Amino acid sequence: MVASGSDGESVEGKANGIPYGPLILTIAMQTLATMAAFSAPTLAPKIAEDLGVDGHLIGFFVSTVYGIGIFSALLSPDFIQKFGAVRVAQFVMLGVVAMLSIAGSGGMNALALCAVVLGIGYGATAPVSTHLLIPRTNPKVLNLVFSIRQIGVPLGGVIGALLLPTLAVNFGWRIAFWAQILPAALLILAFQLYRKSWDRDRNTAHRLFRGELWRPLYLLRDNALMRLLSLASFSYAGVQLCFIGFMALHLTSRTNLDLIAAGQVLALYQIAGVTSRPIWGWLADRYISSIRLLGLLGLVMAATAVAAGQISESWSIWPVLLVAITAGATASGFTGIAYGAFAAFGGQYRTEATALGSSAMFAGVLILPTIFGLIVGDFAHYWQAYSLMAVIVFLSGLWLIVAKPSMN
Repeated sequence: MVASGSDGESVEGKANGIPYGPLILTIAMQTLATMAAFSAPTLAPKIAEDLGVDGHLIGFFVSTVYGIGIFSALLSPDFIQKFGAVRVAQFVMLGVVAMLSIAGSGGMNALALCAVVLGIGYGATAPVSTHLLIPRTNPKVLNLVFSIRQIGVPLGGVIGALLLPTLAVNFGWRIAFWAQILPAALLILAFQLYRKSWDRDRNTAHRLFRGELWRPLYLLRDNALMRLLSLASFSYAGVQLCFIGFMALHLTSRTNLDLIAAGQVLALYQIAGVTSRPIWGWLADRYISSIRLLGLLGLVMAATAVAAGQISESWSIWPVLLVAITAGATASGFTGIAYGAFAAFGGQYRTEATALGSSAMFAGVLILPTIFGLIVGDFAHYWQAYSLMAVIVFLSGLWLIVAKPSMN
């Protein structure tokens, strides 16, 4: 069966089968939501200075967003079915607006509240995107489209890191929060322009919190491939955050690099993650299945983690850069084809499958970096922590390579 666009036109009849309208809006949604999620950590020094609190407490902001996001991801397909993906996308952005308004109006209690508010909608970003993109995308470019959409995550982090500190220094950290409200509000209006056509498949008679509410968990229970993809997403996303969260500290404490140089290495990691995503998507569409490619990325990720654990002051800058680039291309670059695999192999429950993938990634982000930090704290060495992460992603990758794509 050939998927159709919102205007009824077959995607096979389009120039390249890429739904530019939904793709642009969902990238914008992911970018603005991610920038909002990382605003508090980015502005932590200024917030801590102004409120007279320990800046490390603000680190719990992202944990709260992702923790609640696990549940909002699983719940979102139920609401998408009843209200439509566009309406849920507007709800996500409304949560961003509310979060930014609250964050700039109070102290630590306000920050805690707005983390909860943002988390309630944040988990729906990927399921909304899947619901809008899949029916309008030529299957031949599905992985490329999903990989491009996932650029919104690092893009939001990069834009926030470049703009928010400047705004905070010149106008105050509250203004840095409030300045993000206008683009979020404009995106709500932009989605409204397409609500009638893109939400035609909504079922207004659908009853919330019934059997379909548990569909993502049913997929996890009943489909072996969904279990393998969820395990890989959990482990890959967790290792991704281990690299991001500990790379600068590792390099400054174990090599001759100063903080600025370590930050540049971390930036290179992020750039590799951004640029590799469309490449992996293109490869998965043309030459190798997304399942096999995810497995291979896991094996390379494992080797990179082992190498990262060996970094010391005896290393020159070039091997360090090679490790950072390879880590970024694998541990950060995998998400687009992972979501593409969930959507493709989720069948009629593609939105629910993507919700399952999001919750697995969010859980990995919360759990594995914590374990990593505890190991480093107990043993005062990084190689043990990286070795454990390497074993986890190696096994996940190996299982994907030997898996049969049609297994259930």
